[in-house]
Amino acid sequence: MKIRTRKLVGTIALLLLVVVWSLMGMTIAQTPWLARSGLLQAIFYVVAGLGWVLPAMPIISWMARPDA
Repeated sequence: MKIRTRKLVGTIALLLLVVVWSLMGMTIAQTPWLARSGLLQAIFYVVAGLGWVLPAMPIISWMARPDA
């Protein structure tokens, strides 16, 4: 697969990842057990805000791999 194709597929995958991650984060953020505790909310938003980076790193490294 050429680098241009990998970048296109990777960009679509990253966009899907961000959309799904944010929808899941919004769903979890509305749960009653999380809404009652300010400390849990702070921890959740830090983890949810930075957590998408871990699944995005392999996608980005795959996109940047040079052609064979």
